[in-house]
Amino acid sequence: MDLLAHLEAYVATADDASFSRAAERLGIAQPLLSRRIKTLEEHFGGSLFDRSRRQITTTELGVLLLPYARDVLDRAQRLRQVAGAAGRARTRAVGVPAHCGPAALARAIRAGAEHGITLGVRELPPAERVSGLTDGSLAYALVRVLPERGAFRVPLGVASAPEPDAADGERIAADGGTRRAVHLEDLRPRRGRGAERRAALPVLTLPEDQVPSCADRLERAVARAGLPPGRFRPAGPAATALAETLAGRALLLCAEPFARQHGARWAPLADRSLHRGYDISAATDRAGAARVPDWLVPLLASAAGAAAHGTGTPARGTGAEEVRARLAARA
Repeated sequence: MDLLAHLEAYVATADDASFSRAAERLGIAQPLLSRRIKTLEEHFGGSLFDRSRRQITTTELGVLLLPYARDVLDRAQRLRQVAGAAGRARTRAVGVPAHCGPAALARAIRAGAEHGITLGVRELPPAERVSGLTDGSLAYALVRVLPERGAFRVPLGVASAPEPDAADGERIAADGGTRRAVHLEDLRPRRGRGAERRAALPVLTLPEDQVPSCADRLERAVARAGLPPGRFRPAGPAATALAETLAGRALLLCAEPFARQHGARWAPLADRSLHRGYDISAATDRAGAARVPDWLVPLLASAAGAAAHGTGTPARGTGAEEVRARLAARA
């Protein structure tokens, strides 16, 4: 016997003094409610309701047991509330860069469920991911750092329009979209026929690459390459920057998965010191510890497009072990 369901039928009938109204309130058929009352009466060894009159009344036994039945239902409700609160407390918010791979993030969410943790993925700018770890609104986050300091690296490159309709686009994708590395010097304006200088496309940078330490390094590299000031410009919304790129009006500094996903050509930067570096960090818990689960590390690295050590290609297979090894080496 489902005691709680039977007690709900008993209490609802006592409150409404009607089998039909009680069944309607509980959303069940009246014959089912009547059977539950009958089963409960057999269980307690006496009638709970007097059915001899037009309007049913509660018997002496029914009145005696009613407060205890209400107490059981109230405790069961509080038990469900506590269990629900405990389930919500197990939810861990994860701060990730915009445009992470959805399939890889889905694998992380499924892995969390297998480990009894509900992961809530939040796409946030770099500064908000750091502040989220500090104020406790995030449990884990991918933190942007210089590539040589990070646990793993995401190759950064230049995306251009599918058709090479501009000078820089021709130079970056003249090989038909293969992965020839781009040097910043390649982005210098070229002279066309006669003495006319061909217009140089601006290179847009996304918020993910506007972290001060990384932006300063890029600015110095641009100056050393002899590019004019303002050639690299902060982009607005990513969708707008991508639209400008696909229209052939700009180039976009981004990771390969983002470019390929939207049909843009992409080539990695030859200077790996300009690539993205990441650490996977955890918020400090009540015990003062901060630890990212081992199973989560390779999944987040894959979602960000991490490269295997010493390559320009996204990590697959042994890349997960490489990330774990580098994190272990850095304690």
